[in-house]
Amino acid sequence: MSKFSKRWEESDRTGITGVIKPAAPLRSKIELAIRRIEAQVQYLESSLNRFADRDKYLFSKVVDAYSKNQIQRANVFANELAELRKMANFMMNAQLALERVVLRLRTVTQLGNAVVSLAPAAQVLQSVRSGIAGILPNAEKELESVGIMLNDIMIEAGQTAGMAPDFEVASEDARKILSEASMVAEQRMKEKFPDLPTLKQPETYAQDTGFSQY
Repeated sequence: MSKFSKRWEESDRTGITGVIKPAAPLRSKIELAIRRIEAQVQYLESSLNRFADRDKYLFSKVVDAYSKNQIQRANVFANELAELRKMANFMMNAQLALERVVLRLRTVTQLGNAVVSLAPAAQVLQSVRSGIAGILPNAEKELESVGIMLNDIMIEAGQTAGMAPDFEVASEDARKILSEASMVAEQRMKEKFPDLPTLKQPETYAQDTGFSQY
């Protein structure tokens, strides 16, 4: 068994620390990272469902106000709706990107191709953290912790395998993952958060809400 294969499957018992408290196998560490990321995917899903419920409420208020020609009142609800959808879009992108990170990490557990696959996954996590900053602080904090964990695994895997990640390639892979997530998110946003029906809208309303992007 190669050094990498052994470290992939077995605990590290080298050195005094390793004898007292052996480090978990790389495979186990990555599986733990997958579970933690999947938990955040579920958290984002439940948050999006709450946003969707709030969206329906605001949506109905906008339609009702316009039907009564209460333009100012309609604009208040419409502006809140636009802000909610902006945050929902960030969350949708985050959820889809994390799902793709999980798929990438599952490939690592199957192929042991840790150094190549972990670098873009860690970069995607960093991007996702930035996207949901201020919206979901608990998720942001957890993703920061998982990102540090992935970086540590990547360093250990690189030292064991005797190779370093190509960060230029990793950055390109990360961009592809985020781009794919963004395209799917755009379609899902249209399905989950439909446009308002065609109404006689003041020019300021159309400019403020930006519903046309969905």
